[in-house]
Amino acid sequence: MGKLAIISDLHVDINHFSEADLTQILNWCVQEKISHLHFAGDLANKLQTALAVVTFFDAKIPTTFHWGNHEMADIDKLADFEHFADPRFLNFKTIELSKEKVLLGVNGWYDYRFSDLTDELEIVHLKNLFWYDRMIKRPGTDPEISAAICRQLVSTLAKIPSQTEIILSTHFVPKAEFIVQQAGKYARWNHLNAFLGSPAFGQVIDAFPNVTDVIFGHTHRRFNTQTIMGTRFHCQPFGYYYEWQLSRNFVSDRKLSESVEPTKLRGILKRQGPTFENYRDKHLLEEVKQAITIIAY
Repeated sequence: MGKLAIISDLHVDINHFSEADLTQILNWCVQEKISHLHFAGDLANKLQTALAVVTFFDAKIPTTFHWGNHEMADIDKLADFEHFADPRFLNFKTIELSKEKVLLGVNGWYDYRFSDLTDELEIVHLKNLFWYDRMIKRPGTDPEISAAICRQLVSTLAKIPSQTEIILSTHFVPKAEFIVQQAGKYARWNHLNAFLGSPAFGQVIDAFPNVTDVIFGHTHRRFNTQTIMGTRFHCQPFGYYYEWQLSRNFVSDRKLSESVEPTKLRGILKRQGPTFENYRDKHLLEEVKQAITIIAY
């Protein structure tokens, strides 16, 4: 019996993780007898930083990864998007966990279909205004890239024996059940759902009943596991430090603000300096336990 652990959206640079922080997470994984660790994208903004983190964990626990959108902004060689030359890189590749079960990694992408906007030019304009992915340089439109990925996913899944159970890790959202629809003054955020994922990706998964679990992030929102068409979907991204539950607790316990909205928390936490850092160090593993998916095999 083994244990697979999957973490998405660790963002070690934005979250200012030190080696001591990573060691704390690694030691907990060892204590929990994690036998395989997989990072489901957005480890860091820089490739070298992301690879250094993979190597750090891989020294103690077999570790694999695939890209999220943040690493892609640092890619300047076209082949590296889908065929990065590292044996630990899982994109349309599998690792055997047991005789009955494999882990399949797929970067994924988005096709705008989760947005409430329908004008593709308007969506592209929004993306180029401020969305992080405007820095990613690769040929083709986003819907074209997403469609190609879906076709390759069909081909990849079809080659895996139907009796083999598949745990699929991706970065982007495959199901509308994990898309939040805002109202009132926040309704404009529904436009940006365009960049969260692709329902077509989820439809491909529905056609393969041997996909038992799908793990993804990117939303920076955590959801309870949902079973859809017989497949369990897990979305528990780590996210930015000012989105964490421990950060909300820090602010609310000290009555530092009536609001615990992430946009306001960032400034508050920065002003608290060492006081917040000490609190964060003490409660980091509590956050890790909320933002990690563990599947026995």
